[in-house]
Amino acid sequence: MKPYNSRKLSLKEYLVVSSLLFGLFFGAGNLIFPLHLGQLAGGKWIVATIGFLITGVLLPLLSVLAISVTKSEGVFDVGKPLGVGFALVFMVLIHATIGPLFGTPRTATVSFTVGVEPFVGSNNHTLALFIFSAVFFLLAFGFSYHENHILDNVGKVLNPLFLSLLFIMFLVAFLRPLGNPMTAAATKDYVNASLINGFLQGYNTMDALAGLAFGVTVVTAVRQMGQRKESCLLYTSPSP
Repeated sequence: MKPYNSRKLSLKEYLVVSSLLFGLFFGAGNLIFPLHLGQLAGGKWIVATIGFLITGVLLPLLSVLAISVTKSEGVFDVGKPLGVGFALVFMVLIHATIGPLFGTPRTATVSFTVGVEPFVGSNNHTLALFIFSAVFFLLAFGFSYHENHILDNVGKVLNPLFLSLLFIMFLVAFLRPLGNPMTAAATKDYVNASLINGFLQGYNTMDALAGLAFGVTVVTAVRQMGQRKESCLLYTSPSP
């Protein structure tokens, strides 16, 4: 089966796809757990970071590639070779984990805690969180409702804005550090097993699971840009 005529993506298009990938994967967990890891690992943070990158970065990338290689249309197709029953349970558990049970709630609560809570009195905390969450998820729904526009919404608008804010935060942190991380004391778990504990902490981002759900979106976005060549996309489009 031959793929459709494919064209080489430009550097700008590669940057947009990269921005889309980063924007889809970088969530509240990626903001929480690396900082927490640094606090726990102290002077062992470099080795712990290597372990964290394996499960927090490499595995999510492999999960996207798995969607492309298997030509799956979603999580259900990934688990289908093991049986329809397994595929159904697998799909429900993954979407429930990265959705209403764990992943989705913390996207709003972390944003609220960092950006809004310091300016809200303790008496109005619950009401403010409710209003913020409603507005937050309405905006998220608006940006993601049309899948055909997600490349532009995330890759060209939201993520560049987010990266700008993240750069400012990093710049302030480097210019005004709280201390020397290499001399900070490591907790007991990280003294002799920093790599393993960093490896385990990477799972908390849940990006490896999210990659199976987001993979189709990424592959679809690349296909819409005209790239259907197997050597570049690892995906062969079906015949019309």
